[in-house]
Amino acid sequence: MSNELLLILDVIVIYTCVVLFYRFLGKTGLYCFTVLATIAANIEVLIVVDAFGMEQTLGNILFASTFLVTDILSETEGKRAANRAVLLGFVSSAVFILISQSWLLYTPNASDWAAPSIRTVFANTPRLMLSSILVYAVVQTFDVFAYHAIWEKTTRRFGDSRRFLWLRNNGSTLVSQFFNTFLYNFAAFWGVYETGTLWNIVLSSYVIFIFTSLLDTPAVYLARKQAGKARL
Repeated sequence: MSNELLLILDVIVIYTCVVLFYRFLGKTGLYCFTVLATIAANIEVLIVVDAFGMEQTLGNILFASTFLVTDILSETEGKRAANRAVLLGFVSSAVFILISQSWLLYTPNASDWAAPSIRTVFANTPRLMLSSILVYAVVQTFDVFAYHAIWEKTTRRFGDSRRFLWLRNNGSTLVSQFFNTFLYNFAAFWGVYETGTLWNIVLSSYVIFIFTSLLDTPAVYLARKQAGKARL
């Protein structure tokens, strides 16, 4: 199966999971998904692949899904719930750094076969995850702020709080993802990859984020519809 097809399937499966988590578990489900996505994305980002003619790291779709989560929470549960998801993502990543680094302190048994691979993966985790949680906290907080700022402006201008969901969803996310892509990749991979490779990763990541941001709009509409039915 090609990388391109796998990425398309990733978008479908991950966004569907976000909607299902919200459908069956409510905002608690989205909090759980945020914890899962932030930890998994920081591991997946270590893998570099070629797809759609670009060099890119994996993890972009999982990172994008956390913006989908905060947009759904902003739309259906309010600003406070969205910021709580950001806090949960930040705290879970910080705790995972401590847990994963503790594994490296143990002396493996002579028959152990997993420790070398674990060390290869998690030796780079502190820098990646420290970069991630700092950028994540700043960018996601900005995303929630921008979402509600756009919402307030369109509501005052047109007198309808339900209109222009697509604008506040995409407007806030596209700007936030630009900051996220630039800040995270330079903080996490400066000196790890050559400059040309790093710029390719930044540009390809943002191109992916543009498409994933646009594609998550139906999921936000669906989640708002589900929330409306649940309140009837």
